[in-house]
Amino acid sequence: MKQVIQIRCKNNKKSQNVAIGSTLSDIFNAFNLQMNYGPVSAKVNNKVEGMHYRVYHSKDVEFLDLHTSSGSRNYTRSLFFVLCKAIHDLYPSSEVVIDIPVSNGYYCNLNIGQPVTPQIVDKVKARMQEIIDAKIPIRRFEVPTEEAIKVFEARGAISKSKLLKSTGRLYTTYYQIDDYVDYYYGSLLTNTSQLFLFGLEPYYDAVLLRIRSQHDPSQVGKLISQDTMFDIIVEHHGSQNILGLRTVGDLNEAVAKGHTTDIINLSEALQEKKISHIADEIAARKGVKLVLLAGPSSSGKTTTCKRLSIQLLANGIKPLQISLDDYFVDREHTPKDETGEYDYESIYALNLKLINDQFNALFRGEEVELPKYNFQTGKSERSGKKLRMDEHNMLVVEGIHALNPELTAQIPEEQKFRVYASALTTILLDSHNYIPTTDNRLLRRIIRDYKYRGVSAQETIHRWPSVRAGENKWIFPYQENADAMFNTAMLYELAAIKTQAEPLLELVPENCEEYSEAYRLLKFLKYFKPIPYRQLPPTSLLREFLGGSSFKY
Repeated sequence: MKQVIQIRCKNNKKSQNVAIGSTLSDIFNAFNLQMNYGPVSAKVNNKVEGMHYRVYHSKDVEFLDLHTSSGSRNYTRSLFFVLCKAIHDLYPSSEVVIDIPVSNGYYCNLNIGQPVTPQIVDKVKARMQEIIDAKIPIRRFEVPTEEAIKVFEARGAISKSKLLKSTGRLYTTYYQIDDYVDYYYGSLLTNTSQLFLFGLEPYYDAVLLRIRSQHDPSQVGKLISQDTMFDIIVEHHGSQNILGLRTVGDLNEAVAKGHTTDIINLSEALQEKKISHIADEIAARKGVKLVLLAGPSSSGKTTTCKRLSIQLLANGIKPLQISLDDYFVDREHTPKDETGEYDYESIYALNLKLINDQFNALFRGEEVELPKYNFQTGKSERSGKKLRMDEHNMLVVEGIHALNPELTAQIPEEQKFRVYASALTTILLDSHNYIPTTDNRLLRRIIRDYKYRGVSAQETIHRWPSVRAGENKWIFPYQENADAMFNTAMLYELAAIKTQAEPLLELVPENCEEYSEAYRLLKFLKYFKPIPYRQLPPTSLLREFLGGSSFKY
C-alpha cells in the first residue's frame, strides 16, 4: 500500500490525502482546481516553492497565480532563463547581463561581439518563441555547492561561481533547458510552454525584455519613458566598473580581502559629489525659489533634503526646509480609498490651497505661520513657527507628492527645481539575477519602523502592498518630471543592513501570511557577507534607518 500524507489546501479550504513524494503539480491536479493564470508556484507552510517541489510530510498549501508578486517573479525568472538560452543558442560565446527594471521591462545587455540591431532583436525574439513552442521541460537539480561551482566554471559563468563560493551553502539548486544550465534566486516554471506572453525590443544599445502586467496578465505592461532614470543607472554602472564591484560575489570577495572601509568611503564620496552637483545646478539657475524633493517610501528623502540644504549653504543660499507632512487636511476631510479607508497617500490628503497660498506669500516677502499636523488627533494646528524669506533664502520642500504638478499649480514653473530621490539598487546578485529596488526599500523600512515607530516586521510587510499601490498611483508617474535624479542606494548597503534586518525578520511567525515574504528576504540576505554599520560616517544616508546619524529627524 502506498504511503500517503495529508494536504490542507487554502485555495478551496479542503483537505486531501496524496501519495508521499508528490510534486506540487500532482497535488494541484488531485484537488481539481481551476486557475486562469496559474498555478505558477505555491506557498508550502507559508514558504514559496516552485511546482517542481516534492512533498514528503503533511503540509498547508496555497497555489499562486500570476496576479501575485511571487507568481509574477517566478514567471519573470523563467523568461530570463529562456532569453539567456536563446542568446546562447544563437551566439554561444556571448554573455547576457540582466539589469534593473526600467520602462516597465528589464534592461538586458547582450554582449555578443557586435552591435544589437533591430534584426538581431527580432532573431532573438523568434528563437525565444521557438523554445516556448517546443514545450521543453525546465528541469531542477539540487547538488552539493562545490559540484554546482564546477558546472558554472566549466561554462565560463564567473559571476555565478563567485557568488556560490561566497555563500557558504552546502547544497545549491540549478535549472536546465535542454543542454543549457543556469542558476536563479527563487523558483521557476516547470515547462517553457507556460510562458505565453512577452515582448522584446531594442533599447538604447541593448534590449528591453517586457513582461506581462501583474494586474492584467493577458497584456504586456505598458511601455513608459524613463530616460532620466536610465541615465542615472548608466552613471552608477560606470562607478561600479571602475571599482570592479558589479555583483554581490565581487562585493563579498572585496569584504573578505579587508576592503570594507575603502568601499564605504568611496560610495559615500560619490553620493556627496552627486548632491553637490545638484546644488550647483540649482544655484546656477536664475529665479529658482523652490526646491521640490520627492521619492517613494524609504528612499531617504529626509536625509537627502538635509544634505542638499548643506550644499546649498555652501553655494551662498540659505535653505528653509518644509515638510509636506505638516500640510495634511483634518482627518475627517481626508479622501477614502475603494475599501473605505482613509487614503493618506492621495495628494488630496494635503491642503493644496494653503500650500500654494503660503509659498507665494513667502516669495512676496510676507511672513507666514507654518501649520503643524497632529497625527494623534488628526487635526491641523498652529505651530507658532513663523517664516519670512529674503533674497538669500530658498524653500526646500520634501514629500512624496513634491513632483506632482498639481501640488504647486499656482507657482510659476521658472521658480521651481524638482529633485527625485530613489534607491536604485544597481549591484546584481550575478549577471542573470538582479536585486529588486523594492526589496532594498522594504528592508530599510522594516528597520526604521521597528527602531523609531515600534512597528514589527510583520506589520510593515503587511502594509507594504498598500504603500506600493499608492506609489504606483501618486509618485512613479511623475518621476520623469524631475530636473535632477538622485540614487540613494549604496553599493555596500545590503551588507550593512543585513545585521539589523535579520533578527527582525526572524521574529515573523510561521503561521502568518507575512512569513513567506520574511522568509524570502532572509534567504536573500544570506548572500551577503555582513559589514558592521558602525563603520558608516554619521552623515551617511543609511543612518536615517540604522541609527547614529548626526542629523536630527
